[in-house]
Amino acid sequence: MRLRRSQFVVVLLAMLLAAACAKRPAMTQTAAPPPTGAAVTAAPPAPAPAAPVAPPAAEPPATPAPVVAAPPAPAPRPAPAEFKGISELRDVFFDFDKHTIRSDAARTLDANLDWLKANASALILIEGHCDERGTNAYNLALGERRASATLDYLVARGVAATRITIVSYGEERPVCSARNEACWAQNRRAHFLTKQP
Repeated sequence: MRLRRSQFVVVLLAMLLAAACAKRPAMTQTAAPPPTGAAVTAAPPAPAPAAPVAPPAAEPPATPAPVVAAPPAPAPRPAPAEFKGISELRDVFFDFDKHTIRSDAARTLDANLDWLKANASALILIEGHCDERGTNAYNLALGERRASATLDYLVARGVAATRITIVSYGEERPVCSARNEACWAQNRRAHFLTKQP
């Protein structure tokens, strides 16, 4: 079969091209460069390996708290029924709705102090009393304040607080039952009783 000249030239070129391709080394594919003006971002760095975690330190053993001996319990106070009045200890009186120690009451308490110091082993009961005016609850509280004010006066002058017990009777035990100021003034008082141990 006879080829035309133009066909012969095409076949020849195809053979030459095939031979040239066979002699060239294979081309490695490379990454295309980024387009001009495109931002190039670096890959984030690999995280650093974590530092080894040390085991928690052992806590030192707890030091036991020192044993402190409890103070001895105070001796129980005698019941009010165990006390009795004596003429050497005189009552002190208060103004209406007050529990402050008046000057005449201070003189009476100073005289009572002489007996209290001479009889240092005697226990004392101070009763707080009120007149009938006011509610029972109010008068019980006021009677207690009167007894406490009397106790504080004596303690400030050297009488041991452990010797003294206080109680309030409010308006329950009046010494005078008439309904007038002279009688009410007698009921507003701190009354002393004593007990020998």
